Amino acid sequence: MNLEQPAGGVALLCDLGGNVLQVIRDELGFLKKQILGRPLSSLVDRGSLGKSLNFIVEIKSNGAAFDWELAVPLADEITMLNFSGAITKEKLLIVAAKTRAEAEQFLEELMRIGNEQVNALRAALKDRSDLVRRGADRDVALYDELGRLNNELANLQRELSKKNAELERLNEQKNHFLGIAAHDLRNPLNAIQMYSEFLLEESSSVLDQEHLEFVSIIHASSEFMLRLVNDLLDVAKIESGKLQLDLDLTDLASLIEHNVAVNRALAARKGVEVQFRSNEIRLEILIDGAKIEQVLNNLITNAVKFSPSGSVIEVLLGKSENNAVIYVRDQGPGIPVAELDTLFKPFQRTSVKATAGEQSTGLGLAIARRIVLGHQGKVWVESEVGKGSTFYVLLPIETHR
Repeated sequence: MNLEQPAGGVALLCDLGGNVLQVIRDELGFLKKQILGRPLSSLVDRGSLGKSLNFIVEIKSNGAAFDWELAVPLADEITMLNFSGAITKEKLLIVAAKTRAEAEQFLEELMRIGNEQVNALRAALKDRSDLVRRGADRDVALYDELGRLNNELANLQRELSKKNAELERLNEQKNHFLGIAAHDLRNPLNAIQMYSEFLLEESSSVLDQEHLEFVSIIHASSEFMLRLVNDLLDVAKIESGKLQLDLDLTDLASLIEHNVAVNRALAARKGVEVQFRSNEIRLEILIDGAKIEQVLNNLITNAVKFSPSGSVIEVLLGKSENNAVIYVRDQGPGIPVAELDTLFKPFQRTSVKATAGEQSTGLGLAIARRIVLGHQGKVWVESEVGKGSTFYVLLPIETHR
């Protein structure tokens, strides 16, 4: 049967090791060389040696390989050929042409021959086309699914924005009502505290021991409630964004010394000594003095609360680069490591008990932290169970209005 000669190309049948067993067609001059029994890798240029081995590996691994560019010495020059191959009956069918278009034309010519090996390559090509089509179908389906998920995500983001706006509105209402309630409670609590204190001071010789104990409980309870109300007012202001700082150039060493003197008298009632030491004779810094005193009051009273009688609380002031650092160190029971992360959060209490049963609002340290952050500073604690705690306040010295 006379057939039109195929386009320029070569078709080889090789064993699974890539050794040439048969030349099916050769339009490129391979027959000028003795190639039977030789590996395909010996027919390519040295620069394509590794790539030709990978080509054989891909055919054996995947059943077929297409569009591999390998350099081959032809007619005393190096020519780049387009190689494809497939497995058929434990053998490798390999075809090559100078270009991809010529390779496709060459394959069309071979397919008309109806050769069994060529039919295997035709099946491999069909399988590849099916894979490409299925891949395209998967891409379309994936694109549709991504579009659907993107729409769902957009809807969820809109819903989340609405919920966040509603939560913000409700939080503002909560802070408003909390401020009103705390403000209205402060006056009667002030009255209860003052009258109970008057009774304790002026009527101790008139009242019997039982009634004095009752008045003492009233005084202690009103004092705690007033402190709680004041803390709630501070929290309401801070959370509503109304923390206003009246910044002024202040001698921090003098401020701390004055604050320690006030707290020293209160600590003495419990038999606790408060000492102040400063590495700076004078350290001027732009701060809200009243707010920083509130921070010191919280830290020092907190240290007194957890210090045993006869112990010492150290308050120190130093500098670290462009920052002032305040230390408040106690000799109390220390705080477990697992509880340190929650210490500055509102209404958080540790498992450590006050040494004289003092009550805590759970807000003092949270307020102190917010005030320090408002000064662009930092506050943290280091503690070891059985060895006490040290609270640190870092305030930038060069703070501007």
